[in-house]
Amino acid sequence: MHFSYMDGQTENSKPLNAANPVDFRKIYTETMQMLFKISFRIVNDEEAAEDLAHDSLIKANEKKLTFPTINDAKFWLIRVVKNASLNYVKRKARERKAYEKALYEETRMFHSGETELLRAETIKTAQDALNKLPPKLKEVIVLAEYGDLNYKEIGKVVGITEGNVKVRVFRARKLLEQMLGAENVFLPD
Repeated sequence: MHFSYMDGQTENSKPLNAANPVDFRKIYTETMQMLFKISFRIVNDEEAAEDLAHDSLIKANEKKLTFPTINDAKFWLIRVVKNASLNYVKRKARERKAYEKALYEETRMFHSGETELLRAETIKTAQDALNKLPPKLKEVIVLAEYGDLNYKEIGKVVGITEGNVKVRVFRARKLLEQMLGAENVFLPD
């Protein structure tokens, strides 16, 4: 008997139908928090991340998808929320550029000595560094650090080998270290 590495569920358990209310509840309970975390780290907006995570679950429900295991549902939903989040960021960037073009406004404020400003700047610096990573490196570091996925799971989501995941995570961390400086390598929660 094979046990799933995530929840102790046997691989031979009955399939989960996203259109079935009982199965949908199980899928929702097992994946919602993780989907939110992944989306939030991509979009950096709690409300949008929650909406995108819910939308991915609704998509599975509306399509009446059946998953052999909860892990299959999880991997499918991660792909959906990741892609939706990336599209959201692209759309927001286009909207922001159009807005800035129409109404140029200096939004940067300086309040020397204020702890909250320093904290916000540190978070922004880390987020900017994360956003400067090549997409393939950003994808694996977000899934590893914020999706709480192991390398094998990331490989399944991204469609690459576990060894390739390790290489990409290593490279992503090295680039972040170069961008931020060795003493500042951390990603805010």
